[in-house]
Amino acid sequence: MKRTCPAISRKEPVVAKNPLLCASLILLLFLMMNASAYARQRKEISHYLFPEFVQGKVLMKNGQENPALLNFNAATEEMVFNQNGQVLALSEPSLSQIDTVYISGRKFVLYKKKFVEVLHRDGYLLCAQYKCRIIPPGKPAGYGGTSQTSSVDSYSSWSSGGRFYELQLPDDFEVKPYTIYILDNGAGWKEIKLMRQLKSLYKKNKQQYDQYIADHKVEFEDQDAIAQLIHFMETTNKKQ
Repeated sequence: MKRTCPAISRKEPVVAKNPLLCASLILLLFLMMNASAYARQRKEISHYLFPEFVQGKVLMKNGQENPALLNFNAATEEMVFNQNGQVLALSEPSLSQIDTVYISGRKFVLYKKKFVEVLHRDGYLLCAQYKCRIIPPGKPAGYGGTSQTSSVDSYSSWSSGGRFYELQLPDDFEVKPYTIYILDNGAGWKEIKLMRQLKSLYKKNKQQYDQYIADHKVEFEDQDAIAQLIHFMETTNKKQ
């Protein structure tokens, strides 16, 4: 008697039997990837120092402490706080009565009526002033191009309309943050905007400066690297 082998049941994947489900899963994956990339992009172009409002406190000169949800707007160069969903800026008459603002363990003080972050205060005072350039989208021009200068009206309307107080600007606005370092080592305040200005500041100790630069990778945009360079130069000078 001829034996027959039992048929082997091969279950096809559910996805293979349901093309619509397969397409839905692919679409869902695509949307998740794009949402993640979009979120990263939105965070990167922020004109705020912190990605969200952070619980901090405002110390007044009379010793009074006021807790608040705080952030720093580099576009308007203002310390702002969130009060019941409304974003307001610290301004006069209370501004002149403020001693220090604390956010996430970081300290901010006033310099020429603008808030700067204190990076070091021991023998010398080093602060960072945060700014940014806002480049609005260019309007369509002839031959398929865009005109950056023609977008000034768009920029002004956004500024006057208070939209720069929102955490994020539209995607077609370009934000270029930069930092000005402010140093007082006993000889008065010095504003350092470029690497060559820093080099000129320590021209009397050129050998030590050049040796440090040769041994360390120092970029002007790297706040920690600049702070360490200045600390080295300030402490080296005092030892001599």
